[in-house]
Amino acid sequence: MRAAFVLALFGWGVGFYGPPVFLHAVLARTGWPLTLGSAALTCHFLCGAGIAAALPAIHRRCGIPATTVAGSALLATGVLGWAAADAPWQLFMAAMCTGAGWVPLGAAGIHAIVAPWFAVGRPLALAKAYNGASVGGLVFSPLWPVLIDRAGFPAAALLVGLAMLSVVLSIANRELAWLPAGQAPACTTVPACTALWRDRGFLTLAAAMALGLFAQIGLMSQLFSLLAAGLGTRQAGWTMALAAGCGMAGRFAMAWLLARRVDRRRAAAASYAVQAAGTLLLGWAGMEHTALVLCGAMLFGLGIGNATSLPPLIAQLEFAPADASRVVARSVALSQALYAFAPALLAGLLVRRPHADLVAAPSSGAFFVVLALLQVSAALAVVSAPGPRPAARAAPA
Repeated sequence: MRAAFVLALFGWGVGFYGPPVFLHAVLARTGWPLTLGSAALTCHFLCGAGIAAALPAIHRRCGIPATTVAGSALLATGVLGWAAADAPWQLFMAAMCTGAGWVPLGAAGIHAIVAPWFAVGRPLALAKAYNGASVGGLVFSPLWPVLIDRAGFPAAALLVGLAMLSVVLSIANRELAWLPAGQAPACTTVPACTALWRDRGFLTLAAAMALGLFAQIGLMSQLFSLLAAGLGTRQAGWTMALAAGCGMAGRFAMAWLLARRVDRRRAAAASYAVQAAGTLLLGWAGMEHTALVLCGAMLFGLGIGNATSLPPLIAQLEFAPADASRVVARSVALSQALYAFAPALLAGLLVRRPHADLVAAPSSGAFFVVLALLQVSAALAVVSAPGPRPAARAAPA
């Protein structure tokens, strides 16, 4: 679990919280339009969706240790590509590398590492492991702007990449090599795609995850630039870190509630509702009132971690153990394939004025309203499943 925590720290710190900062740095250096940079972020997440769908098969073929090391190497290479990109095609190649590389250190990868060790205690175990993602945001959100300002983007990318590679190599050799037998999900009871598409429980779970993460990624991809325009890059980094820290608090609070047999789908709906309130508060504050911005960031941050940790826990309760990992992988892949388009599509609501004046653009109000509506839709979707389902039932064949 400690190894998974560290892997999540680097995975999210570099592959999730890093790209919005990379986008700001690339646009400031090159002067490229916001739509182009947002399209690169879409490429980042879309490429990751394809890898997430195939991750169980990759784990079976290559093993979890080798897959994790290869992912960290590809992620480090991609960050260097973001730093050195002088042409749009180079930026998109770098985005493909970072998108593919962070998946083995992301939600599906961490679930595959933790799940074989825990059954009854999986909610708390996953909460502790996924808290590495929140710590990654706490550490890297303020660290990336400082390193880029002081050392330059290429040097910062090289420093972080080497540190990540050395840590992941050590963990792979000393910890991941001792995963219990059956670390790769068995393929004998894999639910058929056509059957899953007829299963309302899977559909509502995947739809809620996709809608919630579409809104979350759409806001996270632009939030650093919006905050930097009004607060400066360093203060923007610390605000992002605050949101990440609240994600850790929200995940622990959710684990405490689930330990008391709270309905997992209703808990997920409440998390989406809190995020919607924070999103509306950020839009109302207009990035000009610091106290309101911080409150909005805290409310939005409370649900950041739950958006990725709760769907696997719902799947654990509603599907057989042999099928849960594949259901999680498909849910992650489907949601990532959809939310990958969030940066490019939602950036259209923020391009009426030059990039530096985004904070004052009147169209930003529509941006935040659309995000809040998506989060409310996610809350409604996750509670729209049929009545109570048997715990750990067999997936449809």
